[in-house]
Amino acid sequence: MRILRAASAALAAIAAAAGVGLAAPGESAADEAAAAAAQAPTIYIASDSTAQTYGADYVPQEGWGQELHQFFTDDVAVENHAIGGRSSRSFVEQGRLDAILDVIQPGDYLFVQFGHNDASYTIPDRYTSPEDYKEYLRNDYIGGALERGAIPVVFTPVSRRDYDPGTGLFNVSFPEYVQAATEVAAEEDVPFVDLSASSRAYLDSIGPEAAKDVFLWTDPGEYPNRPDGTQDDTHFQTYGATEIARLIATDVAQLDVPLAGHVQGIDADAAVAAAP
Repeated sequence: MRILRAASAALAAIAAAAGVGLAAPGESAADEAAAAAAQAPTIYIASDSTAQTYGADYVPQEGWGQELHQFFTDDVAVENHAIGGRSSRSFVEQGRLDAILDVIQPGDYLFVQFGHNDASYTIPDRYTSPEDYKEYLRNDYIGGALERGAIPVVFTPVSRRDYDPGTGLFNVSFPEYVQAATEVAAEEDVPFVDLSASSRAYLDSIGPEAAKDVFLWTDPGEYPNRPDGTQDDTHFQTYGATEIARLIATDVAQLDVPLAGHVQGIDADAAVAAAP
C-alpha cells in the first residue's frame, strides 16, 4: 500500500539522521526503525463528541475513544483529541489537528471520524459541504499524517439511533459524508474503517429498543446529574461506547497495518455477557 511505503520512507530518513546502523544481517536500518515503531504505536483520535472523553459530571456519557484502549495491547497508547461540536473543517481551523501533527511520530496512527457536525447546515461554524469535507480529509488529515510518516485511518461517521419504524432497521446516517469518506480513502489508498456499516449492522442485530442501552437514554432520577433523564439518539453511554470501540477494533484487526496485530479482547461472547 502507498501509505506503508510512505511511512517506511519517513522512518528510513529518521533512522539515517539519527545514525542508526546496527540492523541485523539482511535487515536495513529502515526495517529496524519500522519494527521499533510498530511495537509501540500511539493512536491519535481526531473526531467529535461521539468519540470524546467525558468527565464524571457527564456520567454515564462516554465516547468510543474513551474505551478504545481496552481493545489493544498495553504497549499501544491512545491519545484522544476528539472534542464535541467540531467538524472536519473547524477541527482544522481551531488548530486541533496541528496539535496532533506537532507530536505524531512515524508509525503512529491518526484515526479520523467526522460527519455529524459537518452536516449541520444551520450552524455556519460547523457546516462543511460533502465536497469540502472530502478535501479536508485528503489534504489536511491524510496528507498531514503521511508527511510525518504516520498512518491515517479514515472512518465513516458512526450511526445514530435513527431507524425505519416499519422495518426496525437503521437508516444510513449522513449518507453523503459516508460516500465522501469512502471515496477519499479509496482514492488515496489509505486504511479505511466503514464504521457506518459496522455500527448499523450491530444496531440492526439488537433492534431499536435495545439500542437505548447503547445510546444515552437514562430514566429520570437514575443519575443525580440527569434528574429528568436523557433521551439522546446520537451520543453513547458507557456500554455503547465500549461496544462501538469493540466494533472499531474488530475492523482494525482486518486492516493490512501493523496495528492489526495489537488488537485484543474483541470476543463477541464477552459483549453479550456484559450487556445491561
